[in-house]
Amino acid sequence: MGTALVYHEDMTATRLLWDDPECEIERPERLTAALDRLRQRGLEQRCLRLSAREASKEELGLVHSPEYVSLVRKTQVLGEEELQALSGQFDAIYFHPSTFHCARLAAGAGLQLVDAVLTGAVQNGLALVRPPGHHSQRAAANGFCVFNNVAIAAAHAKQKHGLHRILIVDWDVHHGQGIQYLFEDDPRSGWETLTTWLPSCTCCSHWPLSLTLSWCWSQQDLTQPSGTLRGKCRPRQSASPTSHICCRCWPAAGSAPCWSALESIQSARAAQAPYWKSLQLQDVTPVPTSPSTHSPEGRPPPLLPGGPTCKAAAPAPAPSSLLDQLCLCPAPSVRTTVALTAPDITLVLPPDVIQQEGSALREETEAWARPHESLVREEALTALGKLLYLLDGMLDGQVNSGIAATPASAAAATLDVAIQRGLSHGAQRLLCVALGQLDRPPDLAHDGRTLWLNIGGKEAAALSMFHVATPLPVMTGGFLSCILGLVLPLAYGFQPDLVLVALGPGHGLQGPHAALLAAMLRGLAGGRVLALLEEDSTPQLAGILARVLRGEAPPSLGPSSVASPEDVQALMYLRGQLEPQWKMLQCRPHLVV
Repeated sequence: MGTALVYHEDMTATRLLWDDPECEIERPERLTAALDRLRQRGLEQRCLRLSAREASKEELGLVHSPEYVSLVRKTQVLGEEELQALSGQFDAIYFHPSTFHCARLAAGAGLQLVDAVLTGAVQNGLALVRPPGHHSQRAAANGFCVFNNVAIAAAHAKQKHGLHRILIVDWDVHHGQGIQYLFEDDPRSGWETLTTWLPSCTCCSHWPLSLTLSWCWSQQDLTQPSGTLRGKCRPRQSASPTSHICCRCWPAAGSAPCWSALESIQSARAAQAPYWKSLQLQDVTPVPTSPSTHSPEGRPPPLLPGGPTCKAAAPAPAPSSLLDQLCLCPAPSVRTTVALTAPDITLVLPPDVIQQEGSALREETEAWARPHESLVREEALTALGKLLYLLDGMLDGQVNSGIAATPASAAAATLDVAIQRGLSHGAQRLLCVALGQLDRPPDLAHDGRTLWLNIGGKEAAALSMFHVATPLPVMTGGFLSCILGLVLPLAYGFQPDLVLVALGPGHGLQGPHAALLAAMLRGLAGGRVLALLEEDSTPQLAGILARVLRGEAPPSLGPSSVASPEDVQALMYLRGQLEPQWKMLQCRPHLVV
């Protein structure tokens, strides 16, 4: 399974026929520019290309009234003056003789993609559509939107595929009120859809809240009866961001979210808190009008050793220049490789995951092993050779991600070699998430090129801005809070070229928890994630990680649980210590409590 791309060139046919400054930005180039960029970056070739189909009358009727569908159909035969007069009856909309055909294609593209994903033909996908849909209501066009494509797709998924819980993430500077109204007024019981509105200026600061709500939504972690979702947050119909400075955060390390975005998020959290257990007992007081640089006692917080503080973001460049800064590597010939010293017959892997047979040259392996006494044994040397071979394939772009095994007694030394090898063979910044009894290598340079996060330490400690340790949370809620409130903000602020995840002695992670961590970290370094396991780990753990690294969803964590007071205290302490150096931490934490 791969990624689908749904598109149809006919969707470029509709265009504005008269002067209207409000509507002139909705033009065919919005669609063609996106497709051209996908082609320039080589992404279209990686996708399964699907041609959009028209949605049927019955499918449009899932959310729209028959009278409204009939009204839009009649636009095919109207003249320019009649089209302009009809358009004037709605807010920020224009009709064209091709509008009905294009809008049916836009809705049909979403339906086609839903079917492809839910039947297992693809893992995920992207539908490039025009006109858009999230403002459209049951009997009214609005804000360039004719048919509500996403709402139709959600209704189709429920009706045809039997889905009961659907998460809609709406990313725009304007609230998609059409989706809200359609689902809010639906009289059918059991219809449960969460719409998360994401203003475009909050890309770096909103995702912890969205991920927290999304996870608790999947766990039915609501304080209201199942079947009715309450507590919808209704932002202003027109949300004009005061600053777009944080749109830099995704290509640049150390960027900070704009303060108006944090204020908006805090308001959303306060509005949602009565309805979501995950947001209760948290500090939902208003965000100050400007960032505080002082501790509660009124003293400036101490700066940690290990490097300079992250500098404030410069004025945001144009979106086109942001895209030009991205470096998308060609698709590796192998997505995921598993390197085991002795292949286990009980290990079940997806068909496209390769079991590596090659190994680094013996002389080279021995040279890397020589400084480490625990690597002199034959079994450790064999495992190291396979890891070096796999790591070289990842650094050379031949392999995207991988899993390697090592004897438990050699785990620390093997990880040390992997870090040194990565830094000396092309990785400029390396993130190491070490779980269990694994200490930071003493000879690792403090030059800011390595971010060491140890989950499983005896106590919470920030020895430097690039050396952080925290005890392993004992509850699922604490583990999620640690990932969302600490690991991901640091990781995205650091922007590594390579990610190492080491499950060392006594790591204590269950398979689903390890899979979730690996899945969250796949968004970094172009997916170049290497997981290091102990040889006596269960084949099931290796299989779960292999499926996640190739793009499958991690398994369920099971029933939700609260974060313990000790977990909350450790997280809050570390955030307080690290906040002055890491701008991504300078917003409210999101605790699963």
